[in-house]
Amino acid sequence: PALGGENFKEAFGLFDRVGDSKVAFNQVADIMRALGQNPTNKAVKKILGDPNADDMANKRIDFDAFLPMLKEVDAMPKGTVDDYVEGLRVFDKEGNGTVMGAELRIVLSTLGEKMSEPEIDALMTGQEDENGSVNYESFVKHILSV
Repeated sequence: PALGGENFKEAFGLFDRVGDSKVAFNQVADIMRALGQNPTNKAVKKILGDPNADDMANKRIDFDAFLPMLKEVDAMPKGTVDDYVEGLRVFDKEGNGTVMGAELRIVLSTLGEKMSEPEIDALMTGQEDENGSVNYESFVKHILSV
């Protein structure tokens, strides 16, 4: 989808806790993720001009300043296998390279590009072992090769 438009402004507005049509620097990464981007926090800080912790909490930007930042993130190379594997490792309770298929489904249906049930089913086909676990490294490679 093309960047811009009312939906983005609306989503942006949801993060405005003060009512001044601005959001805090430390909300920018979350808004970008809510809009289907997946920037690293490091990338977002760089785009914001590398603010310190104090600025991150207290400085605010409006939608017109935010939109070019969003476009910059959108133009960045998309995540690598390692980025995604790193993201899923959080759910690896046993530290054995697998996550529960049920958990993975929840992640897929809630993060970034929200996926529909049939899309998730298609992705998950043949990925779960007899215990309902998924090797997330091979899962990520599977997704990125689709």
